[in-house]
Amino acid sequence: MVEMHKDKEKLNHAETAEEKETAEKEFRGRKELKNEVVKLKSEVEHWKNEYYRAYADTRNLRATLEKEQSRALKYRAEGFIEALLPILDSFYLALKQEPTDPALKNYLTGFQYIYRNLVSVLENEGVKEITPQVGDKFDPLKMNAMDVVETDGEANLVANVYGKGYQLHDMIVRHAMVSVTGKPKAKENKPEQNPEAQKPEDAPKHEDQCKCDA
Repeated sequence: MVEMHKDKEKLNHAETAEEKETAEKEFRGRKELKNEVVKLKSEVEHWKNEYYRAYADTRNLRATLEKEQSRALKYRAEGFIEALLPILDSFYLALKQEPTDPALKNYLTGFQYIYRNLVSVLENEGVKEITPQVGDKFDPLKMNAMDVVETDGEANLVANVYGKGYQLHDMIVRHAMVSVTGKPKAKENKPEQNPEAQKPEDAPKHEDQCKCDA
């Protein structure tokens, strides 16, 4: 502002036309230079904001990718476990039996050994069995009620276990399959139907006394 003021003073005190023209050129040049500086400052501020915005977007994208990668590594065994479910169910059903034949008992011992090793490998990958017991409180987050068993006792308890459930870390792969207890359904009491009153026209007609005496 001081320089612009000085330029104006030069214009006012210029004695010759040449000096005045020179002073006007200097004044316009300084004014254009000032406008250019203001414009450049505005552009610098704009691109500085764009840089900060791009930097923030890059950080957010990086955090999202790292989170997705971490989740993919954490739950990488999900598909493999789902493929193993029929095999695990077969082991579970087979080991529930108690054979009396000694030969079958030996086979059962071998199956138990294989099953324990398989479960141990899955546990190392973060797999946990969901094994509710009869009488446990029904947990809808980990159990799936297949049917209801009516009882006069407490409701919403596990009555039977049909299959184990499995979870991978904190994610449910499959709910345990159970039946739950429930109160008996109230029987509908239908109102008794009163026999219809005998209509007058349906009453037996008495013959004339004279005909009876004949």
